[in-house]
Amino acid sequence: MFSDFDAIKVGDARTLTRTIGEADVRRFVEMTGDDNPLHVDRAYAEATSFKDIVVHGMLGASFISTVIGTQLPGPGALWVAQSLEFLLPVRLGDTLQVSCTVTARHARDRLLELDTTIINQAGQTVLSGTGKVKVLEPRAAQPGAADPGRRRVALVTGGGGGIGRAICQRLAADGMEVVVAWHGRADRADAVVAAIQALDGPARAVAIQADLATADGAASLARAAAQAFGPVDVLVNNASPAIGAKAFADLRWDHVQAHLDVQVKAAVLLAQACLPAMIERRYGRIVNITSQVTEGAPTPTWTAYAMAKSALATFSRYLAAEVGPSGVTVNCVAPGMTETALIGDIPEKAQLIAARQTPMRRLAAPTDIASAVAHLASAEAGFITGHTLSVNGGMVMR
Repeated sequence: MFSDFDAIKVGDARTLTRTIGEADVRRFVEMTGDDNPLHVDRAYAEATSFKDIVVHGMLGASFISTVIGTQLPGPGALWVAQSLEFLLPVRLGDTLQVSCTVTARHARDRLLELDTTIINQAGQTVLSGTGKVKVLEPRAAQPGAADPGRRRVALVTGGGGGIGRAICQRLAADGMEVVVAWHGRADRADAVVAAIQALDGPARAVAIQADLATADGAASLARAAAQAFGPVDVLVNNASPAIGAKAFADLRWDHVQAHLDVQVKAAVLLAQACLPAMIERRYGRIVNITSQVTEGAPTPTWTAYAMAKSALATFSRYLAAEVGPSGVTVNCVAPGMTETALIGDIPEKAQLIAARQTPMRRLAAPTDIASAVAHLASAEAGFITGHTLSVNGGMVMR
Protein backbone atom coordinates (compact mmCIF):
# COMPACT_ATOMS: atom_id res chain seq x y z
CA MET A 1 0.00 0.00 0.00
CA PHE A 2 1.19 3.48 -0.87
CA SER A 3 -0.03 6.86 0.36
CA ASP A 4 -2.30 8.81 -1.97
CA PHE A 5 -0.22 11.84 -2.92
CA ASP A 6 -3.20 13.63 -4.47
CA ALA A 7 -5.10 13.45 -1.19
CA ILE A 8 -2.37 15.31 0.72
CA LYS A 9 -2.91 19.07 0.95
CA VAL A 10 -0.86 22.03 2.13
CA GLY A 11 -1.69 22.57 5.80
CA ASP A 12 -2.19 18.88 6.60
CA ALA A 13 -0.54 18.05 9.93
CA ARG A 14 0.08 15.03 12.14
CA THR A 15 1.36 14.77 15.71
CA LEU A 16 2.97 12.03 17.79
CA THR A 17 3.37 12.17 21.59
CA ARG A 18 6.18 10.22 23.24
CA THR A 19 7.62 10.24 26.81
CA ILE A 20 11.39 9.66 26.91
CA GLY A 21 12.64 7.13 29.49
CA GLU A 22 15.93 5.52 30.38
CA ALA A 23 15.06 2.45 28.29
CA ASP A 24 14.77 4.64 25.19
CA VAL A 25 18.22 6.12 25.80
CA ARG A 26 19.70 2.65 26.43
CA ARG A 27 18.29 1.27 23.16
CA PHE A 28 19.56 4.33 21.26
CA VAL A 29 23.06 3.85 22.66
CA GLU A 30 23.01 0.15 21.77
CA MET A 31 21.91 0.92 18.24
CA THR A 32 24.21 3.89 17.50
CA GLY A 33 27.16 3.30 19.78
CA ASP A 34 26.90 6.92 20.98
CA ASP A 35 27.74 6.50 24.68
CA ASN A 36 28.75 10.11 25.29
CA PRO A 37 28.62 10.36 29.12
CA LEU A 38 26.57 13.54 28.87
CA HIS A 39 23.72 11.27 27.77
CA VAL A 40 24.25 8.26 30.04
CA ASP A 41 26.29 9.22 33.13
CA ARG A 42 24.39 11.35 35.64
CA ALA A 43 27.48 12.18 37.71
CA TYR A 44 29.29 13.38 34.60
CA ALA A 45 26.27 15.40 33.42
CA GLU A 46 25.90 17.06 36.82
CA ALA A 47 29.45 18.39 36.48
CA THR A 48 28.51 20.20 33.28
CA SER A 49 26.50 23.35 32.81
CA PHE A 50 23.45 21.19 31.98
CA LYS A 51 23.44 19.77 35.58
CA ASP A 52 21.61 16.61 34.46
CA ILE A 53 21.53 14.03 31.70
CA VAL A 54 20.70 15.43 28.26
CA VAL A 55 18.83 13.05 25.94
CA HIS A 56 20.45 12.54 22.55
CA GLY A 57 19.12 15.21 20.19
CA MET A 58 18.78 12.71 17.37
CA LEU A 59 16.74 10.41 19.59
CA GLY A 60 14.03 13.04 19.72
CA ALA A 61 14.49 13.87 16.04
CA SER A 62 14.09 10.20 15.15
CA PHE A 63 10.43 10.48 16.05
CA ILE A 64 10.01 12.84 13.08
CA SER A 65 10.75 9.77 10.98
CA THR A 66 8.02 7.93 12.86
CA VAL A 67 5.47 10.60 11.96
CA ILE A 68 6.61 10.65 8.34
CA GLY A 69 6.67 6.89 7.90
CA THR A 70 3.42 6.06 9.68
CA GLN A 71 1.20 9.15 9.50
CA LEU A 72 2.20 11.96 7.11
CA PRO A 73 2.52 10.99 4.36
CA GLY A 74 2.70 7.42 5.71
CA PRO A 75 3.51 4.17 3.87
CA GLY A 76 5.85 4.63 0.93
CA ALA A 77 7.39 7.85 2.30
CA LEU A 78 11.09 8.50 1.64
CA TRP A 79 12.66 11.16 3.90
CA VAL A 80 15.15 12.88 1.55
CA ALA A 81 16.24 16.07 3.33
CA GLN A 82 16.05 17.68 6.77
CA SER A 83 17.38 20.76 8.51
CA LEU A 84 17.30 20.78 12.32
CA GLU A 85 17.85 23.39 14.99
CA PHE A 86 18.15 22.07 18.55
CA LEU A 87 16.80 24.88 20.73
CA LEU A 88 16.55 23.35 24.22
CA PRO A 89 17.84 20.15 25.87
CA VAL A 90 15.50 17.20 26.30
CA ARG A 91 15.54 15.53 29.73
CA LEU A 92 14.64 12.05 30.88
CA GLY A 93 10.92 11.92 31.60
CA ASP A 94 10.06 14.72 29.16
CA THR A 95 6.91 14.24 27.13
CA LEU A 96 7.50 15.35 23.56
CA GLN A 97 4.90 16.40 21.01
CA VAL A 98 6.40 15.74 17.57
CA SER A 99 4.58 17.49 14.69
CA CYS A 100 4.90 17.58 10.90
CA THR A 101 2.97 20.05 8.75
CA VAL A 102 2.87 20.16 4.93
CA THR A 103 4.01 23.58 3.70
CA ALA A 104 4.37 22.85 -0.03
CA ARG A 105 3.78 20.04 -2.50
CA HIS A 106 5.39 19.35 -5.89
CA ALA A 107 3.17 17.00 -7.88
CA ARG A 108 5.60 16.27 -10.71
CA ASP A 109 8.24 14.91 -8.32
CA ARG A 110 5.71 13.67 -5.74
CA LEU A 111 7.65 15.73 -3.18
CA LEU A 112 6.34 17.31 0.04
CA GLU A 113 7.98 20.08 2.03
CA LEU A 114 7.36 19.82 5.78
CA ASP A 115 7.68 22.04 8.81
CA THR A 116 8.92 19.87 11.70
CA THR A 117 8.73 20.83 15.38
CA ILE A 118 9.10 19.16 18.78
CA ILE A 119 7.50 20.74 21.85
CA ASN A 120 7.95 19.54 25.44
CA GLN A 121 5.35 19.23 28.20
CA ALA A 122 5.99 22.85 29.23
CA GLY A 123 5.01 24.10 25.77
CA GLN A 124 8.62 24.95 24.91
CA THR A 125 9.92 24.30 21.41
CA VAL A 126 12.97 22.10 21.78
CA LEU A 127 13.53 21.44 18.07
CA SER A 128 12.47 23.08 14.83
CA GLY A 129 13.32 22.45 11.21
CA THR A 130 12.17 21.76 7.68
CA GLY A 131 12.17 18.52 5.74
CA LYS A 132 11.47 17.10 2.32
CA VAL A 133 9.70 13.79 1.74
CA LYS A 134 9.16 11.91 -1.51
CA VAL A 135 5.96 9.90 -1.76
CA LEU A 136 6.73 6.70 -3.63
CA GLU A 137 4.36 4.92 -5.98
CA PRO A 138 4.24 1.33 -7.26
CA ARG A 139 7.28 0.86 -9.46
CA ALA A 140 5.49 -1.05 -12.20
CA ALA A 141 2.10 0.59 -12.49
CA GLN A 142 0.64 -1.17 -15.50
CA PRO A 143 -1.34 0.58 -18.21
CA GLY A 144 -4.98 -0.26 -18.49
CA ALA A 145 -6.75 -1.68 -21.48
CA ALA A 146 -9.75 -0.83 -23.55
CA ASP A 147 -13.00 -1.98 -21.99
CA PRO A 148 -13.45 -5.58 -23.20
CA GLY A 149 -17.20 -4.91 -23.34
CA ARG A 150 -16.82 -2.32 -26.11
CA ARG A 151 -14.83 -2.03 -29.29
CA ARG A 152 -12.06 0.55 -29.39
CA VAL A 153 -12.96 3.90 -30.93
CA ALA A 154 -10.64 5.62 -33.41
CA LEU A 155 -10.92 9.26 -34.50
CA VAL A 156 -9.06 10.03 -37.73
CA THR A 157 -8.83 13.61 -38.99
CA GLY A 158 -8.51 14.11 -42.72
CA GLY A 159 -10.21 10.75 -42.98
CA GLY A 160 -11.49 11.29 -46.50
CA GLY A 161 -8.09 11.80 -48.15
CA GLY A 162 -5.75 9.19 -49.56
CA ILE A 163 -3.74 8.40 -46.42
CA GLY A 164 -6.73 9.10 -44.15
CA ARG A 165 -8.93 6.71 -46.11
CA ALA A 166 -6.34 3.93 -45.84
CA ILE A 167 -5.93 4.53 -42.10
CA CYS A 168 -9.68 4.47 -41.48
CA GLN A 169 -10.17 1.25 -43.40
CA ARG A 170 -7.21 -0.45 -41.72
CA LEU A 171 -8.31 0.49 -38.19
CA ALA A 172 -11.84 -0.67 -38.98
CA ALA A 173 -10.45 -3.96 -40.29
CA ASP A 174 -8.58 -4.26 -36.99
CA GLY A 175 -11.92 -4.15 -35.18
CA MET A 176 -12.30 -0.49 -34.25
CA GLU A 177 -15.26 1.84 -34.52
CA VAL A 178 -14.06 4.67 -36.76
CA VAL A 179 -14.94 8.36 -36.83
CA VAL A 180 -14.04 9.77 -40.25
CA ALA A 181 -13.45 13.49 -39.72
CA TRP A 182 -13.66 15.64 -42.85
CA HIS A 183 -13.92 19.28 -43.86
CA GLY A 184 -14.28 19.98 -47.57
CA ARG A 185 -15.41 16.82 -49.38
CA ALA A 186 -18.45 15.03 -47.95
CA ASP A 187 -18.53 12.59 -50.87
CA ARG A 188 -15.06 11.25 -50.07
CA ALA A 189 -15.84 10.81 -46.37
CA ASP A 190 -19.13 9.07 -47.20
CA ALA A 191 -17.26 6.74 -49.53
CA VAL A 192 -14.87 5.79 -46.74
CA VAL A 193 -17.79 5.05 -44.41
CA ALA A 194 -19.46 2.95 -47.10
CA ALA A 195 -16.27 0.98 -47.70
CA ILE A 196 -15.95 0.27 -43.96
CA GLN A 197 -19.60 -0.79 -43.64
CA ALA A 198 -19.00 -3.23 -46.49
CA LEU A 199 -16.22 -5.03 -44.61
CA ASP A 200 -16.90 -8.49 -43.25
CA GLY A 201 -17.85 -8.39 -39.61
CA PRO A 202 -19.52 -5.75 -37.43
CA ALA A 203 -17.61 -2.76 -38.86
CA ARG A 204 -19.06 0.60 -37.92
CA ALA A 205 -18.08 4.10 -39.00
CA VAL A 206 -19.50 7.59 -39.11
CA ALA A 207 -18.44 10.70 -41.01
CA ILE A 208 -18.35 13.97 -39.07
CA GLN A 209 -17.62 17.37 -40.56
CA ALA A 210 -15.34 19.71 -38.63
CA ASP A 211 -13.35 22.85 -39.32
CA LEU A 212 -10.17 21.98 -37.48
CA ALA A 213 -8.72 25.43 -38.05
CA THR A 214 -10.97 26.68 -35.24
CA ALA A 215 -11.08 25.80 -31.54
CA ASP A 216 -14.86 25.32 -31.71
CA GLY A 217 -14.48 22.91 -34.62
CA ALA A 218 -12.00 20.70 -32.75
CA ALA A 219 -14.09 20.69 -29.58
CA SER A 220 -17.33 19.86 -31.40
CA LEU A 221 -15.60 17.03 -33.28
CA ALA A 222 -14.41 15.43 -30.05
CA ARG A 223 -17.90 15.69 -28.54
CA ALA A 224 -19.56 14.25 -31.64
CA ALA A 225 -17.10 11.34 -31.75
CA ALA A 226 -17.82 10.47 -28.11
CA GLN A 227 -21.57 10.71 -28.73
CA ALA A 228 -21.32 8.41 -31.75
CA PHE A 229 -19.35 5.54 -30.22
CA GLY A 230 -18.05 6.53 -26.79
CA PRO A 231 -14.70 7.84 -25.52
CA VAL A 232 -11.92 7.92 -28.09
CA ASP A 233 -9.20 5.29 -27.60
CA VAL A 234 -7.10 6.09 -30.68
CA LEU A 235 -6.61 9.63 -32.02
CA VAL A 236 -4.93 9.99 -35.40
CA ASN A 237 -4.10 13.59 -36.35
CA ASN A 238 -3.75 13.31 -40.11
CA ALA A 239 -5.48 16.42 -41.48
CA SER A 240 -3.37 18.84 -43.53
CA PRO A 241 -4.04 21.61 -46.03
CA ALA A 242 -2.50 21.30 -49.48
CA ILE A 243 1.26 21.86 -49.40
CA GLY A 244 0.85 25.19 -51.23
CA ALA A 245 4.46 25.55 -52.38
CA LYS A 246 5.57 29.19 -52.19
CA ALA A 247 8.90 30.86 -52.79
CA PHE A 248 9.90 32.72 -49.64
CA ALA A 249 9.50 36.06 -51.40
CA ASP A 250 5.83 35.18 -51.97
CA LEU A 251 5.20 33.58 -48.60
CA ARG A 252 2.75 35.39 -46.32
CA TRP A 253 2.26 34.59 -42.65
CA ASP A 254 -1.33 33.52 -43.28
CA HIS A 255 0.07 30.69 -45.46
CA VAL A 256 2.06 29.49 -42.44
CA GLN A 257 -0.83 30.07 -40.05
CA ALA A 258 -3.17 27.92 -42.15
CA HIS A 259 -0.84 24.94 -41.70
CA LEU A 260 -0.23 25.63 -38.02
CA ASP A 261 -3.97 25.85 -37.34
CA VAL A 262 -4.92 22.57 -39.02
CA GLN A 263 -1.86 20.49 -38.23
CA VAL A 264 -0.73 21.76 -34.83
CA LYS A 265 -3.51 23.67 -33.10
CA ALA A 266 -6.09 21.03 -34.00
CA ALA A 267 -3.79 18.25 -32.74
CA VAL A 268 -3.32 20.08 -29.45
CA LEU A 269 -7.03 20.79 -28.97
CA LEU A 270 -8.12 17.27 -29.90
CA ALA A 271 -5.54 15.77 -27.57
CA GLN A 272 -6.81 17.99 -24.75
CA ALA A 273 -10.37 16.85 -25.48
CA CYS A 274 -9.58 13.12 -25.71
CA LEU A 275 -6.89 12.72 -23.06
CA PRO A 276 -9.05 12.95 -19.89
CA ALA A 277 -10.95 9.76 -20.79
CA MET A 278 -7.72 8.03 -21.90
CA ILE A 279 -5.98 8.92 -18.65
CA GLU A 280 -8.96 7.77 -16.60
CA ARG A 281 -8.82 4.36 -18.29
CA ARG A 282 -4.98 4.36 -18.31
CA TYR A 283 -5.14 3.49 -21.99
CA GLY A 284 -4.83 5.57 -25.14
CA ARG A 285 -2.97 5.94 -28.41
CA ILE A 286 -2.23 9.24 -30.16
CA VAL A 287 -0.59 9.01 -33.58
CA ASN A 288 0.40 12.20 -35.39
CA ILE A 289 1.18 12.13 -39.10
CA THR A 290 4.29 14.21 -39.71
CA SER A 291 6.51 13.96 -42.80
CA GLN A 292 9.88 13.01 -44.18
CA VAL A 293 10.43 16.75 -44.78
CA THR A 294 11.29 17.14 -41.08
CA GLU A 295 14.18 14.68 -41.41
CA GLY A 296 15.63 14.91 -44.92
CA ALA A 297 17.10 17.73 -46.98
CA PRO A 298 14.81 20.77 -47.11
CA THR A 299 12.49 21.04 -50.09
CA PRO A 300 12.54 24.66 -51.32
CA THR A 301 9.13 26.38 -51.31
CA TRP A 302 7.62 23.93 -48.77
CA THR A 303 8.44 26.19 -45.82
CA ALA A 304 4.93 26.59 -44.32
CA TYR A 305 4.15 22.87 -44.58
CA ALA A 306 7.51 21.85 -43.10
CA MET A 307 7.27 24.34 -40.23
CA ALA A 308 3.93 22.88 -39.16
CA LYS A 309 5.13 19.29 -39.46
CA SER A 310 8.22 20.10 -37.38
CA ALA A 311 6.08 21.74 -34.71
CA LEU A 312 3.78 18.72 -34.66
CA ALA A 313 6.75 16.39 -34.20
CA THR A 314 8.09 18.45 -31.29
CA PHE A 315 4.65 18.64 -29.67
CA SER A 316 4.39 14.85 -29.92
CA ARG A 317 7.62 14.23 -28.02
CA TYR A 318 6.77 16.66 -25.25
CA LEU A 319 3.26 15.29 -24.86
CA ALA A 320 4.60 11.73 -24.80
CA ALA A 321 6.88 12.63 -21.89
CA GLU A 322 4.03 14.20 -19.93
CA VAL A 323 1.30 11.58 -20.37
CA GLY A 324 3.48 8.48 -20.40
CA PRO A 325 2.92 7.74 -16.68
CA SER A 326 -0.82 7.61 -17.44
CA GLY A 327 -0.51 4.69 -19.86
CA VAL A 328 -1.07 6.84 -22.97
CA THR A 329 1.40 6.69 -25.86
CA VAL A 330 2.10 9.47 -28.35
CA ASN A 331 3.99 8.71 -31.55
CA CYS A 332 4.49 10.00 -35.08
CA VAL A 333 4.43 8.37 -38.48
CA ALA A 334 6.56 10.27 -40.99
CA PRO A 335 5.66 9.28 -44.57
CA GLY A 336 7.93 9.85 -47.49
CA MET A 337 6.43 10.97 -50.79
CA THR A 338 3.14 9.09 -51.00
CA GLU A 339 0.86 8.48 -53.94
CA THR A 340 -2.01 10.76 -52.92
CA ALA A 341 -3.61 13.96 -54.15
CA LEU A 342 -1.30 15.92 -51.83
CA ILE A 343 1.57 15.48 -54.32
CA GLY A 344 -0.60 16.27 -57.34
CA ASP A 345 1.23 19.56 -57.94
CA ILE A 346 4.64 17.86 -58.00
CA PRO A 347 5.76 17.25 -61.59
CA GLU A 348 5.64 13.62 -62.67
CA LYS A 349 9.35 13.72 -63.49
CA ALA A 350 10.14 14.78 -59.93
CA GLN A 351 8.00 11.94 -58.60
CA LEU A 352 9.82 9.43 -60.80
CA ILE A 353 13.19 10.75 -59.64
CA ALA A 354 12.11 10.45 -56.02
CA ALA A 355 11.04 6.85 -56.61
CA ARG A 356 14.39 6.03 -58.25
CA GLN A 357 16.29 7.54 -55.31
CA THR A 358 14.40 5.35 -52.85
CA PRO A 359 16.05 1.98 -52.05
CA MET A 360 12.64 0.33 -52.51
CA ARG A 361 12.40 1.97 -55.96
CA ARG A 362 8.85 3.24 -55.48
CA LEU A 363 6.83 5.87 -53.69
CA ALA A 364 4.89 5.01 -50.57
CA ALA A 365 1.33 3.73 -50.93
CA PRO A 366 -1.34 4.94 -48.48
CA THR A 367 -1.61 1.39 -47.14
CA ASP A 368 2.06 1.53 -46.13
CA ILE A 369 1.28 4.49 -43.90
CA ALA A 370 -1.88 2.86 -42.57
CA SER A 371 0.06 -0.25 -41.54
CA ALA A 372 2.49 1.84 -39.51
CA VAL A 373 -0.37 3.70 -37.82
CA ALA A 374 -2.14 0.42 -37.06
CA HIS A 375 0.96 -0.92 -35.32
CA LEU A 376 1.38 2.18 -33.14
CA ALA A 377 -2.36 2.10 -32.35
CA SER A 378 -2.25 -1.54 -31.29
CA ALA A 379 -2.02 -3.03 -27.82
CA GLU A 380 1.34 -4.54 -28.81
CA ALA A 381 2.87 -1.04 -29.10
CA GLY A 382 2.12 -0.14 -25.50
CA PHE A 383 5.79 0.46 -24.64
CA ILE A 384 6.58 2.63 -27.67
CA THR A 385 6.16 6.36 -27.14
CA GLY A 386 7.81 9.58 -28.25
CA HIS A 387 8.94 7.75 -31.38
CA THR A 388 8.78 8.72 -35.05
CA LEU A 389 8.29 5.76 -37.38
CA SER A 390 9.64 6.74 -40.79
CA VAL A 391 7.81 5.16 -43.72
CA ASN A 392 9.84 6.30 -46.71
CA GLY A 393 11.31 3.18 -48.27
CA GLY A 394 14.77 4.12 -47.00
CA MET A 395 14.86 7.54 -48.71
CA VAL A 396 16.02 8.98 -45.37
CA MET A 397 17.93 6.76 -42.96
CA ARG A 398 19.15 7.53 -39.46
